[in-house]
Amino acid sequence: FITEMAFELPDLKYDYNALEPYIDGRTMEIHHSKHHGGYTSKLNDAVSGTDLEGLDIEAILKNVSTQSAGVRNNGGGYFNHNLFWEVMSPNGGGTPDGDLLDAINSAFGSFDAFKEKFSTAAATRFGSGWAWLVKTDSGLVVSSTPNQDNPLMDVADVKGTPVLGLDVWEHAYYLNYQNRRPEYIEAFWNIINWKEVSNRFGS
Repeated sequence: FITEMAFELPDLKYDYNALEPYIDGRTMEIHHSKHHGGYTSKLNDAVSGTDLEGLDIEAILKNVSTQSAGVRNNGGGYFNHNLFWEVMSPNGGGTPDGDLLDAINSAFGSFDAFKEKFSTAAATRFGSGWAWLVKTDSGLVVSSTPNQDNPLMDVADVKGTPVLGLDVWEHAYYLNYQNRRPEYIEAFWNIINWKEVSNRFGS
């Protein structure tokens, strides 16, 4: 009898090479199996035998300032990648519609203005980190976080529910794009799963 691990690496809903040419299959395979897999197992190690055991990831991140660096880094890495795989799709791209588009227009003036702001946040995040579209009490906001931090954390500058996230760690794009992060960011718009983003926005 094997004790079930608290957090499990999710299966992707598409093949590793399904997002080509925008993200290559080899990058996806390494990113999912090695990087996300590593965060998952290290998170399990970090919470094992502590009072965090049995909590869901959102509850852990909410008070992450009181936790160890291991919980913060690996818990963030676990949550962020779970979201990242879901907000991409081989059938993605285009523009959102409905309530999400209305909220984007209300917050940023237009979809193109939002796109520019999000891309800039991703491009100008120094070192490793993430760009986010965040649902806050006052509407949608674009932000970025260092390392594996995210807007659910009490340490975040902008707090709220992340509905879209882009990983700008070098491991997310370096095999294909090398140092050309802006090209990777531009490619991302072709694979965004707006249906999933809308679901997260509406929930």
